[in-house]
Amino acid sequence: MKVAKFGGTSAASGEQIKKIKSIITSDPDRKIIVVSAPGKRFEADSKVTDLLIALGNAAFANEPVDEWMEKISNRFFAISEELQIPKSVVEEIEQTIKEILSSNLPEHMKMDALKAVGEDSSAKLISAYLEISGFQAKYVNPKDAGIIVSNEPGKAKILPESLPLLADLREEDGIIVIPGFFGYTKNGQLMTFPRGGSDITGSIVAAGVKADLYENFTDVNSVYTVNPTIVQNPKEIRSLTYREMRELSYAGFSVFHDEALIPAFEEKIPVCIKNTGNPKAPGTMIVADKKPQEKCVVGIASDTGFASLYISKYLMNREVGFGRRLLQILEEEDVSFEHAPSGIDEMSVIIRETQLTPNKEETLIRRIKSELSPDMISIDHNFAMIMVVGEGMKNTIGIANKAAAALSEANVNIEMINQGSSEVSMMFGIKADKLHQAIQSLYRTYFG
Repeated sequence: MKVAKFGGTSAASGEQIKKIKSIITSDPDRKIIVVSAPGKRFEADSKVTDLLIALGNAAFANEPVDEWMEKISNRFFAISEELQIPKSVVEEIEQTIKEILSSNLPEHMKMDALKAVGEDSSAKLISAYLEISGFQAKYVNPKDAGIIVSNEPGKAKILPESLPLLADLREEDGIIVIPGFFGYTKNGQLMTFPRGGSDITGSIVAAGVKADLYENFTDVNSVYTVNPTIVQNPKEIRSLTYREMRELSYAGFSVFHDEALIPAFEEKIPVCIKNTGNPKAPGTMIVADKKPQEKCVVGIASDTGFASLYISKYLMNREVGFGRRLLQILEEEDVSFEHAPSGIDEMSVIIRETQLTPNKEETLIRRIKSELSPDMISIDHNFAMIMVVGEGMKNTIGIANKAAAALSEANVNIEMINQGSSEVSMMFGIKADKLHQAIQSLYRTYFG
């Protein structure tokens, strides 16, 4: 059995959904389908989820919502007309939105319910199209499928009791179409996963039914060794381990949400990234283990938007609890950290800039000065993080030396480096304005 997940670009229009039908029906093992909300049809287009969020924001601000409702309805009407699906399906979608807006739910729960309409409607349209095309298919709501989640609006997590419930889907006849991105609490309240959470749903369902393969269909032939907007025509990656993919997705690769593979990882289910527009391409296989390779580096990921909180204090290493107290200040100010490289008398904490408002930054500096009495404290902005990724890097001689030489050749200063005990990745911090030249030089070094 295969579980196939189709992303937003794959469900963006009737023409794209016709491709989905062709892919599903070409292989009888593709029994369970997970779908995203319709994405962009062209560069200037809007994703349906963004339209739903805009509608919700307008409603909560007591502003007119007719414009947003019309845009959303028009997207679904266009799809239904292309596929010759009865208009009643779209009218049902409109009614669902109206019921959410008029409900007594708190605003944050209404927003979760609105955001879920995109995926839910996409699943209903696709299952209806399969049925009128002569195939046995049915829409299954996540609640009926058994996707039980924590009570955390916008950032729900799957609960362990979901997996045995999902296993029952194996006994269903025909093609099962499930909307991604959301589940239900034990009390029956709808909750969404973090943005990009349809990948999480696909992985959860694959784990629950113990699929032989989880296929993730997107708009690229495979995962690339580096961001193709930085390096032209980069090499494709044919095989990755789960750990490599998680490191790459965390550090800027947009193919997967960085938490998406955890359920599949735990059940050791292989994953294949494939292209909806070119389904015969081999894609990229993601597996639990693979044979050691001489060239262990598989990819170079990067992301911008970081700041570095730098603290220096003489004999810091002898001050018991210094690091704990620093991180406690961050916790109390609701700031999470990404990395924390340190020396004997100094410590840096890497933070995403989105968490540092001017007021919060001022509060952090004031508290650290007052409670930790550092000799020096500063917050530097506009950092980029580069992750060189590959299994077995720890035991491969010369990896760090090659990276340092490549950055030196590109005239890029390394602001920080962090590998620790990781066998999978090595992180470099540099100034964001040097990112492209750094990535291009690293690519030449590792991939030619």
